Amino acid sequence: MEKRYFTIGMAVHIDHGKTSLTKALTNVDTDRLKEEKERQISIELGFAPLYEDDEIQISVVDVPGHERFIRQMIAGVAGIDLVVLVVAADEGVMPQTREHLDILGFLGIQNGIVAITKIDRVDAEFIDLVKDDIMVELQETVFADAPFILVDSISQKGIESLKSLIIETLKAQEMRDLKGAFRLPIDQVFTVKGQGTVVRGTVYEGAVEEGQTLLVMPKGLEVKARQIQVHHNQAQKAFAEQRTAINLSGVSKEDIERGDVLVSSEHFIVTKTIDVAIRVVEDLEHLIKQRMPIKLHIGTTEVMGRIVFFDRNELKEENGEILCQLRLDEEILTKRGDRFIIRRPSPQETIGGGWVIDPRGQKYRFGEHTIEELEKKKVGSPKERVARALFEAKSLPLSELIKHTALDEELLKEVLQEQDFIFYNGKEYTLQTIIDSIEEDIYDHLQEFHQKNPMKTGLNKAELLQFFNKRYNKGLIDFVIENGITNGIFTRRGQFVQLASFVPHVPSNWQKRVENMLIEIKKDGLKVRYLIDYLNSAGIPNVLVGDIKKFMEEQGQIVMLDDQFAYSGEEFEAAVDILQAKTGAEFEVGDAKEILGISRKYIIPFLEKLDSLKLTKRAENKRVWQKKIY
Repeated sequence: MEKRYFTIGMAVHIDHGKTSLTKALTNVDTDRLKEEKERQISIELGFAPLYEDDEIQISVVDVPGHERFIRQMIAGVAGIDLVVLVVAADEGVMPQTREHLDILGFLGIQNGIVAITKIDRVDAEFIDLVKDDIMVELQETVFADAPFILVDSISQKGIESLKSLIIETLKAQEMRDLKGAFRLPIDQVFTVKGQGTVVRGTVYEGAVEEGQTLLVMPKGLEVKARQIQVHHNQAQKAFAEQRTAINLSGVSKEDIERGDVLVSSEHFIVTKTIDVAIRVVEDLEHLIKQRMPIKLHIGTTEVMGRIVFFDRNELKEENGEILCQLRLDEEILTKRGDRFIIRRPSPQETIGGGWVIDPRGQKYRFGEHTIEELEKKKVGSPKERVARALFEAKSLPLSELIKHTALDEELLKEVLQEQDFIFYNGKEYTLQTIIDSIEEDIYDHLQEFHQKNPMKTGLNKAELLQFFNKRYNKGLIDFVIENGITNGIFTRRGQFVQLASFVPHVPSNWQKRVENMLIEIKKDGLKVRYLIDYLNSAGIPNVLVGDIKKFMEEQGQIVMLDDQFAYSGEEFEAAVDILQAKTGAEFEVGDAKEILGISRKYIIPFLEKLDSLKLTKRAENKRVWQKKIY
């Protein structure tokens, strides 16, 4: 089973004991800054590892609860899988708690647990009253059906029960589909003495590995991931949902800021105009007016802009989704489906949130026609729906595509004629971009294999299929390999697959010794020493003996007579030609000894080699020529 990664949020009002609860659960104090210690409130995002086994890894983010630090709260909640709503037993639900609940809903958080803290400060009857009050407040929110846990961080009451419930809930939950190119919204930038610039954030999607070339967007700066840490532990690779710090080369701390996004692909869209679907809070204090200034919070980015309506000039209340546009003062990196919050800059209040329909918004006319077009975009064009279904499943037969897209068969077949879609193995469809991606992955895997094993012909195709079978179905991988062979990207030698540009070779630091050894073997003609003697004389270490021996044999540089003796490939070929030229259709051992001038020590393994190569066939005391291959 592939390991799954989850992040949970400890959220809501100041002084309700989130940070203390996080410490009780993880033994990590997430109040990192001196200012936080002095004021006893969370200002920046605090992260801690909660639980890990072979199946699952869970991290905790303690997001700020103070009004002044609402932006950090939004950055922390974006991308989490479960929220623990922390409410103090001696205070209950506070006004700011309601704003945070709105934010959680707008950001699409689906799962929650309610933790009533500080239970040792009140009696049991009062806790029941608080619980009833909380249930009323949580109606029609993500926490409406959430389980309640009573805890006290100081006495440790209920802590293990809460931890068990978190683990249980997430083990039963599917990890969100976060495949795709690597993307990490940056929420912290700092320097480490002797190492340079380090960025920190939560990986939204994809994976990153040491040495990988990345881009800082929207600035377009090319950098390299020198080192990776996950929860302060060195890692070769970081995956979606993991809290990660990356040491970057090629950039200074001053070049990067919170809100920038670290990505592995140039295909992400940088934009200043986004088409969106939004919902607004129930109790707006002020009208939302046409082209009113707003502050957009998306990922860790905060940017000013204006809201543009196409079917109204002001908004006071609305129960459903509103299709509109956000025109921003600065470029951001985003993609369809990303969730966001919009706030009024003055007076400060959360006015709504939603998701990105199209990051490539254009200027549209005011009127119902534009709303109809945005509605089509929201649902997705037939082509977009097919592409999304194939992107998620990697490949599907026509019958499954009809179910996934809700398109009729005739229209679906028409869409599938476009060059973006590939029909393979006589029954399934996939995307050209997926073919390209798998081909790139196979190319990188073979390149790494060749670098580590320069003397080997290639990788066994069965091993290659098995390696990628965890991510793609075997038929799709096989199609990509065969397609790559047809297009001259890969070549096949027997059951082995290699890069077309690869030529097996002895590592450069041993090449001269091997060349000299081959000269010695050839010089000794048909009266060679044991092969191991030549290898030892050349100073070949034991660990390389097997690989070098196999390489020389595969390349035809030597011919192994048996386990001990090897002839130069040229000398063996010449000996076969001489023997065949000086004998008739058949010959005996004595004939061969006399013609080649070698003793029984060599002639017996030599003739047995001819038999194994099917050049000759033994018939009692004679050898009968079968064919000539040299």
